[in-house]
Amino acid sequence: MTNRHDLLGQWHDHLALTRRRSPHTVRAYHTAARRLLEALPEVSDWPTLARLDTTRLRAHLAMRRTEGIGNVSTARELSALKALLVFAREQAGDPEARAPRVRGPSVKKGLPRPITPDEAVNLTLAVAEDAAEPWIAARDRAVLLLLYGAGLRIAEALSLPAAALPLGESLVITGKGGRQRVVPILPIVAAALADYAAQVPWPLPRDEPLFRGAKGGPLSQGMVQKAVARARVVLGLPATATPHALRHSFATHLLGAGADLRSLQELLGHASLSSTQIYTQVDAAVLLDVYRNAHPRA
Repeated sequence: MTNRHDLLGQWHDHLALTRRRSPHTVRAYHTAARRLLEALPEVSDWPTLARLDTTRLRAHLAMRRTEGIGNVSTARELSALKALLVFAREQAGDPEARAPRVRGPSVKKGLPRPITPDEAVNLTLAVAEDAAEPWIAARDRAVLLLLYGAGLRIAEALSLPAAALPLGESLVITGKGGRQRVVPILPIVAAALADYAAQVPWPLPRDEPLFRGAKGGPLSQGMVQKAVARARVVLGLPATATPHALRHSFATHLLGAGADLRSLQELLGHASLSSTQIYTQVDAAVLLDVYRNAHPRA
């Protein structure tokens, strides 16, 4: 006899082990599933959950809206619950399991906010200068150069195993959804990682994360984000100058230098071209700013 605890455990394993979703996605989807099951005390097995109709799903989302979540959070929760219901229907024996037809709220997709090449370089230097120890300075510089120089997501950089060293001219990255891609490695990036590896005081087993925290454990995203936040205050950069903005800047600057969208899609590890096309809007926005600032009649 299955119970809700078992359902959540199976859902978690499906996301983490079968679908190989990121830890952040696993947490978010697992939490959304737990909330739904808590609102449906009669559900204790996959067939019962699989029969959930759109009316009940809309009612649950409406209840969540009364709790104060906005359009973006609602859209994300709906996406998680649709995936859960497809899985439930597969577990219940439906060979053509499909997500329920429930439209989410419209969400205006904001443009990424890149920073200039000089700002990206200055940010890496400021973070290094603020570090408590030389090896931490080398570590933080290496992480940020992976984001700006290779277009990695911060989670991808921090999950690199020590076995990735020594870096060659390219690196195989496993990104979202378990998709693999090959990214070129600039000499400055390879040198920064080698410098960090030469200074880190902790052992680097080949099958464990390359980047270590001050006490020897895996480096967390939060520590990198805090270091960048301190540095941007020193440099007078806006709050949008985050570690992820370095990846946006990588994409925008490549596009501005003539890279085509298909190549950029491969470098960023996007599943669809539509995800990459947003950078054409970014590039146009940058050009418009230049025009407004430089043209005498603007």
